[in-house]
Amino acid sequence: MSSRDMVFPIEVIDNVVVGVEEPWNNHWLPFTNLDLIFPPFEIGSFLCFKKPSNGSFSTIVNTLKASLSRALTVYYPLAGDIIWNQAVEEKQIRCNQGVNFVTAVADVQLKELNFYNPDNEGIEAKLMPKKPRGVFAVQVTELKCGGIVIGCLFDHRIADGYSADMFISSWANITRTGTDLSMFPSFERSYFNPRCPPIYSTSIDNMFAPFLPPSKTTNDQNDDNGDHSLVNRTFYVEGEQIKRLQLLASENGCMRSKVEAFTSFLWKKIALSMEDSGKHNRVCNVAVAVNGRRRLSEGDGEEKEKLMASYFGNVISMPYGSKTAQIATNKEHFLELIDWVEEKRPQPLTSKAFAGEEMAVMVSAGQRFHTMDGTDFGWGKVAFGSCYVPSESSDFLVMIMPGPVNDEDWIVYMHLPLKHINYIEVDASDVLKPLNVDYLKL
Repeated sequence: MSSRDMVFPIEVIDNVVVGVEEPWNNHWLPFTNLDLIFPPFEIGSFLCFKKPSNGSFSTIVNTLKASLSRALTVYYPLAGDIIWNQAVEEKQIRCNQGVNFVTAVADVQLKELNFYNPDNEGIEAKLMPKKPRGVFAVQVTELKCGGIVIGCLFDHRIADGYSADMFISSWANITRTGTDLSMFPSFERSYFNPRCPPIYSTSIDNMFAPFLPPSKTTNDQNDDNGDHSLVNRTFYVEGEQIKRLQLLASENGCMRSKVEAFTSFLWKKIALSMEDSGKHNRVCNVAVAVNGRRRLSEGDGEEKEKLMASYFGNVISMPYGSKTAQIATNKEHFLELIDWVEEKRPQPLTSKAFAGEEMAVMVSAGQRFHTMDGTDFGWGKVAFGSCYVPSESSDFLVMIMPGPVNDEDWIVYMHLPLKHINYIEVDASDVLKPLNVDYLKL
């Protein structure tokens, strides 16, 4: 039986709530204005490790629980929940409620896992945690070969990918060393205070809008067959192909970034897929996640830069279209966005690309995240890591991650309608290769 057909049994042996080692009683944390541009959205990651050379699985799990409890003392919002705070008449994070932690064993080897298609009876159903409460959940699973998979699920409303990466790296460091954090997080809300009076241009109104729960027919999901269903697929892209796309995208001596070149390539393929299915008049919006930490600290000195680099929360914008993407690369854009949200607070907001009936895809670049290629809990570095979006999520996402063997290569994760995945697999097969264990050296 091939890994693509592999269905395996799993047994949950423990399901507990890990509390905070040193809790703050009744501690509330408000959302910043940049948090409020994210509607409810769950995103996860799973990290695969080869069999540890020492220590039993039960010992490793107990160590992970203890180190998680210590990490949550510092990253206390992750042990919280989002509920209504009557005192301020808006939703806030009530911290220190604990984190669901599942321990399981699975009758499958690491090399048998279907990394290309993590849906259905594979990684999603068996190795990713469910989140019945709170904003964060963990599952640790031992495989038949002795390997270990750590699955995490986050609520995006409290943390962007940068913050999730910072937490997992810190949790790993505590587990491995017993003491050290990779970075002490900052939760200083004053960094994101609006100006008085607020100042913003009409470009912000063109980029963001109030969030309304999606209807069943939004985002190009009104087809009469199963091709509209959202699926997860993971691809491998060799470094030489990325360089080729970059060269093709660069004109008149203006060198485009690799992410820009790949995003343009993907945009064209999705547009061709829509045209191929007869949707000539439909629009596909592509929003690109832009990290504002460095931009917001520009001109404010090295100390502010360090503080912003340690900030835990959401500090990204989601422009779409070539002109707005250029605007979002500067400090003033983020200051204007903070001011604009202040006048809408506490109304939930979102990128305008996702506010209408047209198809919209978020492209996020995580090549610099340590989680996917450098995490070490004390039994060896991660063999493979990927992000994950629950299959029931209606948001379209493409995440770019570093290759586990060659830094020049990429892992590209896609959460898209099946019809577009099918088209991309055929029309972009020279660039996007279905991920299999041959690329991972497991």
